[in-house]
Amino acid sequence: MSLDLSLCFSPHVEAAMAAGRPLVALESTIVTHGMPYPANLKTAQAVEAEVRASGAEPATIAVIDGTLKIGIDDGELASLAKAEGVMKLSRADLAYAIAFGKTGSTTVAATMIAARAAGIGVFATGGIGGVHRGGETSLDISADLEELARTNVIVVSAGAKAILDIGRTLEYLETKGVPVVSYGSDDLPAFWARESGFATPLRLDTASAIARFQKTREALGIAGGMLIANPLADDQAIDRGTIEGWIDRALADAAAAGVTGKAVTPYLLGRIVELSDGRSLDTNIALIKANARLAGAIAVALKATG
Repeated sequence: MSLDLSLCFSPHVEAAMAAGRPLVALESTIVTHGMPYPANLKTAQAVEAEVRASGAEPATIAVIDGTLKIGIDDGELASLAKAEGVMKLSRADLAYAIAFGKTGSTTVAATMIAARAAGIGVFATGGIGGVHRGGETSLDISADLEELARTNVIVVSAGAKAILDIGRTLEYLETKGVPVVSYGSDDLPAFWARESGFATPLRLDTASAIARFQKTREALGIAGGMLIANPLADDQAIDRGTIEGWIDRALADAAAAGVTGKAVTPYLLGRIVELSDGRSLDTNIALIKANARLAGAIAVALKATG
């Protein structure tokens, strides 16, 4: 049996492609699982605006009633922000949702797959998944890392989420040959914090330098993605020690509540919002917008290099 899988491009994405304008992919998990309503909708709209301000066109990716959408309109975005029971899609279940008419938001891995299929080379997110704390025994490792090893998309993030084991996440990425580049910093950021306690493997200071690096990888035939870690400004970041205290408490609460699997990350992020009296949410929004700006600049630089 053959299956004709057609991507559904929104009118604004189609227009940008026809005009040869650069595109930036955006995930939709932040809309359905990352933040409460209406902060999720306002943030998604603000992130799209940041990409446009940089000179690129945003393409928020989601599966709606089995259709893989490359760019969604304002009405679809608003509906997704309020929807309940939305699947959280990664490599394992992206095809399932499409095959059986489900609605799902895309994680880093699923967004990378869709972006590659659509010919989009840059993707902005908040923080990637990675090796969970205790992952050396639980083997709880995000599919995001394997996707970075195999899919040719630049992923602009604030590093791995601080709730993870960042040291082991770095080791995994090194083993898989994934370049990890900190933007304008010698320290690897850790989501809400500017520093993780780990030196960055590579540092680049401009969007054009990142574009040159990627073009050189392509010329050498090196497959796989690149992770750009973009630290927050000093006045927006949170002290690493403060964050660790919140994480320890949230992890203990998750264990007591029996939270496992895909539910762990959204639970921890939500609990930390509570423990921080909303401060972590404000920082989360700031870092996603900053990543969108940088991703847009990289997409423009890639287009300029031909």
